[in-house]
Amino acid sequence: MGHPTPPAWYVISLRPQGGHDALRRAARRQGAGLLALSPWRIARCDDDATRESLRAALACPVVVFTSPAAVAAAHALQPLRSGPGQAWLAVGSGTAAALRRAGIDRVAFPDRMDSDGLLALPGLTELRGTPLGFVTAPDGRNLLVPTLEARGAEVRRADVYRRESVPLGARALAAFDRLSAPACLLLSSGGALQQVLAQLPDSLTGRFTALPVVTASERLADAARDAGFARVVLADGPRPGQLVKAACTFRPGSIR
Repeated sequence: MGHPTPPAWYVISLRPQGGHDALRRAARRQGAGLLALSPWRIARCDDDATRESLRAALACPVVVFTSPAAVAAAHALQPLRSGPGQAWLAVGSGTAAALRRAGIDRVAFPDRMDSDGLLALPGLTELRGTPLGFVTAPDGRNLLVPTLEARGAEVRRADVYRRESVPLGARALAAFDRLSAPACLLLSSGGALQQVLAQLPDSLTGRFTALPVVTASERLADAARDAGFARVVLADGPRPGQLVKAACTFRPGSIR
């Protein structure tokens, strides 16, 4: 029985450990393999202080979730229930879908699925004196809270998970070192990029920053250029299919 034919090209994912499956499926549909370089893992918080901050956040008339991981961590701490007149907002369609699966039927999210898009939603334009629940991680969506507070919101923040740095796996680094097929970096987190660049051996840094990059936002495109990447393409959005579709610009046989 012969060995399977290796993919003609690859995408490289910096998502947390265990968080690559959706990207891997999207890549496979385009004939690509996936190489995972995870610089961190998701750790859910489970203590009395977190439970209390979450209860306070979920009692607000406006509740904002910043990621599917925030939804999963919050739902593990307590059931999610929508109260009369509450507005539930998500930074993107993936977070909104996670909220719907957790039992929140009506969730608003922006077409432009990033912090700027969320801030443009009608429910967040005038917030003077409004208690607002913000469910996230300690370093999550740093732009949002100061802007919401500047608009008059009384932010009740609940950090329900955290990102824990982990060493880049030796097998993953070796696989990248051996990689001879074309590859494209998919970037949806500036923090992940900083973590990876801090850990890469000097012998691999040049090859890494020579990769073409697909980013989920203009802010991330700027971060990639600042880090030394020269070929940067902006995807239509942050969903796995959108990122991989943009990466097809760099697959073998594409005109560029």
